[in-house]
Amino acid sequence: MTTLGLVGVPSSVAAHWPGQEQAPAVLRAAGLVEQLRQTGHEVHDHGDRPVRRWAANPADGRPNNLDAVVEVLEDARAAVTAVIETGETPVVVGGECTLTIAVVSAFATAGQDVGLVYVDGGQDLQSPADHPHEPIADGMGVAHLLDLPGTAPALSGFGPRRPLLTADQICFFGYADDEEDVHGRVPSWRFPAASVAPDPAATAGLALAALTSVTSRFVVHLDVDVVNFMDLPAADVPQYRGLTLAQVMSAVTVMVRHPGCAGLVLTEFNPDHGEPDGSTARRLAEAVAAVFRPAPY
Repeated sequence: MTTLGLVGVPSSVAAHWPGQEQAPAVLRAAGLVEQLRQTGHEVHDHGDRPVRRWAANPADGRPNNLDAVVEVLEDARAAVTAVIETGETPVVVGGECTLTIAVVSAFATAGQDVGLVYVDGGQDLQSPADHPHEPIADGMGVAHLLDLPGTAPALSGFGPRRPLLTADQICFFGYADDEEDVHGRVPSWRFPAASVAPDPAATAGLALAALTSVTSRFVVHLDVDVVNFMDLPAADVPQYRGLTLAQVMSAVTVMVRHPGCAGLVLTEFNPDHGEPDGSTARRLAEAVAAVFRPAPY
């Protein structure tokens, strides 16, 4: 069994509004740690990083509150690097999608190359240049990982190399939002929700076969907005065309069980959108932990 290194990053500084900074504490209260331990894995709980809440701090040509976003990512990268260097598999609970920049950078800092399976309702390929009236870093994470034109240097240069990833090292999986590669710069593997829904597990296998032909190890980014909000009212920004929670977790289970899986990043849970009795958080915690159960023989 792998030792899971759990790190919480309670931040909403890169988001559209407050809320996500509550997620790690709420998932802990919903039993996430206990559920992970029940899978048979040893769990080393590294605790939560300092809480950082959203604030309006706009500047022309930059994502909102950019300095705070970078501070959160620097702190998260240091914490995740420490987990990686112990030989544990990081399970990082956010917080916003930008957190994956810190996680990929942490692997690079530790001298390890990883690809990325981006299980998300969108592709996060926006840039400040293309979206000056919605300067939210949360929707720009992959654009900065790829160092696309018009991105903010403080984020696109956030690592020991630039870019942190190339397009062939990324697989977009499960998105229901419109195509975001409007300039045709990102020739990555793409598996939209409509292609995933008929057989999520088999499609996950295809996605991993494609990605691991380029890179042997990968991180799974799991944004809860890949789930239709009517099925699980958890996402910070709802979408209503996506997959069910069962479909998403069927696919993610295949990904996590793959020998090349180097870690999992959970993002975009806003507890304010869930049921007030905590049932949404419990359902999410149980689903996330379940993907770590060993395959039956």
